[in-house]
Amino acid sequence: MTGIITSGLGGLYTVLCDGKTYECRARGSFRHKKFTPLVGDRCEISADEKLGFVITAIAERKSELIRPAVANLDTLLVAFAARSPEPDTLYIDKLISSAIYGGVKPAVVVTKADLDEKRAAELEKTYLSAKIPVFKTSSATGENIASLREFILGQKDNIFSVAGASGVGKSTVINAVFPELALKTGAISERIGRGRHTTRAVSLFPLSDLIDGATGFIADTPGFSMLDFVHFDFIEPSKLPQTFPEFEEYLGKCAWRDCTHTKESGCAITAAVNDGKIAQSRRESYLKMYEELSKKNFWE
Repeated sequence: MTGIITSGLGGLYTVLCDGKTYECRARGSFRHKKFTPLVGDRCEISADEKLGFVITAIAERKSELIRPAVANLDTLLVAFAARSPEPDTLYIDKLISSAIYGGVKPAVVVTKADLDEKRAAELEKTYLSAKIPVFKTSSATGENIASLREFILGQKDNIFSVAGASGVGKSTVINAVFPELALKTGAISERIGRGRHTTRAVSLFPLSDLIDGATGFIADTPGFSMLDFVHFDFIEPSKLPQTFPEFEEYLGKCAWRDCTHTKESGCAITAAVNDGKIAQSRRESYLKMYEELSKKNFWE
């Protein structure tokens, strides 16, 4: 049978096939090849007398992210709070660049907008200017919840995943968008200023189970406070500019053909930042990310 992996934990995977779910283990050959099945993988399963159901083959992936660990993702909803916890723009921009580099479309979801409307509006402006879809939301007031739901349901047969730091309200906003889906949510720990990891593993939910006529899937992912950008994402420094959509119209217009867009005179991107056409925070993220990646030897 063929199906899609909807969850995986401790070497045991749940596979959805024709409306039925099967608990499966992966064939031993995957381990020998150092290949790990991911949630979102299209796969084949068969029955084994000793092991029960076994994943025997994985179809070629059209995209793959390591954090969150999802395959065949179409859109990554990068979620962060306007306040509590404070937004970390470098962390946010790393997630966006990792998604684009992995062939995944990003969209930004600002949560808890009601806690700091001014900051939420600033963040919305920053990412709209970066040519990324933005939803400034509040689960408390319902702001833009309907718009986010319409955005997700309007893209047929797509896989969506929500990602972000612990405590930003990923599960809460999913519950607000899809009240048909009861996900476990948690509160912010006041002592450490970040959320408890209420979602323990990536889980994929068929939208057809929630809404008649809907297609595709929505994933809930564990929160994580750190992103090992260098060791897990392997973006070559020369390819980093292509992961900033707002840089696109300026690429190839610098005075120097091999411009790194970091410190060279005559850089078109630097000029655009100075003219207010590119957000300063995005420029700062690019410089920090470029420095991190430049220290990585990609030919080790």
